[in-house]
Amino acid sequence: MKADYLYLGDKYTLAELKHQPCLAIGVSNGKCIRGKNGSMLVQFKFGIICVVIGRPLRKTEG
Repeated sequence: MKADYLYLGDKYTLAELKHQPCLAIGVSNGKCIRGKNGSMLVQFKFGIICVVIGRPLRKTEG
């Protein structure tokens, strides 16, 4: 799995999810799924799909 983003997390984030690579889940037109409040739907490398806050996400090279 090629990671699009690195999720840094915040003080409420589970320790297992902090500093983990994740893949943005998108629709057929190539755009990622974002909420009106800035959240994003992502899938972590170990299979968990969840909605995370967009600000602690960092785009990776590639």
